[in-house]
Amino acid sequence: MSLYSFGLEPLSCHAWNKDRTQIAISPNSSTVNIYHKKAKEWSKIHELKEHSGRITGIDWAPESNRIVTCASDRNAYVWTLKDGVWKPTLVLVRINRAATCVKWSPMENKFALGSGAKLISVCYFEKENDWWLSKHIKKGICSTVLCLDWHPNNILLAAGSADLHCRVFSTYIKEIEDKPGPTPWGAKMPFGEVLLEHKDCGGWVHSVSFSPSGDSLAWVSHNSAISVADAPQGKEVTQLTTDKLPLLSILHINETETVAAGHDCCPYQFSYKGPGQLHYVKKLGISKQTSKNSMSAMQHFRNLDKKATTEEEDNELNTLHQNSITQLCTVEGQKSKVEKFSSVGLDGAMVLWDLKVLKVQDRCLRVCNTTHAATIQFDHLKSLCIIIL
Repeated sequence: MSLYSFGLEPLSCHAWNKDRTQIAISPNSSTVNIYHKKAKEWSKIHELKEHSGRITGIDWAPESNRIVTCASDRNAYVWTLKDGVWKPTLVLVRINRAATCVKWSPMENKFALGSGAKLISVCYFEKENDWWLSKHIKKGICSTVLCLDWHPNNILLAAGSADLHCRVFSTYIKEIEDKPGPTPWGAKMPFGEVLLEHKDCGGWVHSVSFSPSGDSLAWVSHNSAISVADAPQGKEVTQLTTDKLPLLSILHINETETVAAGHDCCPYQFSYKGPGQLHYVKKLGISKQTSKNSMSAMQHFRNLDKKATTEEEDNELNTLHQNSITQLCTVEGQKSKVEKFSSVGLDGAMVLWDLKVLKVQDRCLRVCNTTHAATIQFDHLKSLCIIIL
């Protein structure tokens, strides 16, 4: 695991380029900073300034190398790199409330944008007029759209909203793509068709994630629950209410496992093996190691005089992130087998998590715990033998 700090400002969202050598981050402001990694340090190479409101969403298309951003100023821009300079193109999203999230489709021929206007703007490029147009999905949405994720077929779109609903829509646009075939979610898919509408989420839906095959959909809500809808099993929904603080972001690392993180400041791993088989697996990462020098006699008496105690105060959390994690992103590997992922948080930090390393650490801890337990048991038996004799 690697921890990087990008200042004191909260990091609300981030996105990676194709080869993961550059990262676009918004420090809770109207600008997007692009950093390039040199050795172990990140240096700022570009600054995107066009929005007048706080950036709420960033996504970087790997193949076309275009960045899409949205903000609370009700605008979205598609950025293209020309002659070493990122140039923006305004998108006609046609919304009267703040934009909240944005996501490129797998084929990168369109993107979806959620907003507080109780609708989703599906935007596509029109070559004749050289601009980005949008079509609106409004059916059934009664509040702010908080999160989006695309199905692998480039047609279906999952959306979570503040009306406690999770939905799957069709975004088929006949002007730019071929007619889609049937899927486990449904066969008829005109634009805006609702293929799933789950009403009992129990709280705001903060994040949604399709599985690599697209057959299942996982989401996390503000009632500290994680849920999975299984399309081949009649769209049956399995919900697991955890004892954790609310989770804000969820990411599939393979077909049956997900990683979620939020207000607990650390990621958790969950496993789904079928309807009714959604389980908590483990907490990822190790406790943050803090080096403390032995307390001097002078410091001992100072603490006793000022605080009526000899103990030192420790305000740091025992986790790498020191505040809520806002977003998770894949760094290495495909969605069917993620090897590394990143997290950004309100503490202004970004952490790279290596799943291979975490597995090795987990095995080592198990061996150490087993050895320690066996030693204790042997010592206990030895003591009993001495007593008997």
